[in-house]
Amino acid sequence: MPSPTTDYDIEVFYDGLCPLCVREMDMLRRWDRNDRIRFTDITAEGFSATELGIDYQQLMDRIHGRLPDGTIVTGVEVFRYLYGAVGFRWSVAASRLPIVKQLLNAAYVVFAKNRLRLTRRCDTKGCSLEGNRPAS
Repeated sequence: MPSPTTDYDIEVFYDGLCPLCVREMDMLRRWDRNDRIRFTDITAEGFSATELGIDYQQLMDRIHGRLPDGTIVTGVEVFRYLYGAVGFRWSVAASRLPIVKQLLNAAYVVFAKNRLRLTRRCDTKGCSLEGNRPAS
C-alpha cells in the first residue's frame, strides 16, 4: 500500500460537521502513530474541491480518499486504506471476502444516502448543505 516516495498512504476527505465522521477520524488519528494518513476536512474554511476535479456535492455524498499517486478512491475502499494504514490489515483482508464485501458496500451506500438524517442535520424542510459549504 504505502509508496516509498511519499510520507502517507492515503489522504482522506471527510465531513467535519458530521459527528460520526469526526468520531471515526479522531479514532484513526489516535491509531495513526506513524502519520500514514492525511486528514482533510471538506467543511473547513479555505477548503476547495477544485484541485481534486470533484465537486463539493460529490465529496459530501460519499467519502473520498486520494492515494499518493493521485488515484481517487471512494466508499468502503477508503476505509480499507485507512484501516490498513493504521495496522488493521487483517480486517482489510476480511472485508474483501465476497459476502462481507457485498454487505459492507450495501451498508455503506445506505449510510451515505442517509448520513445527514442519521446525524440529525436535517429539519422539516429537508437536508440542505448550503450552510455547510465552504467558500471556494
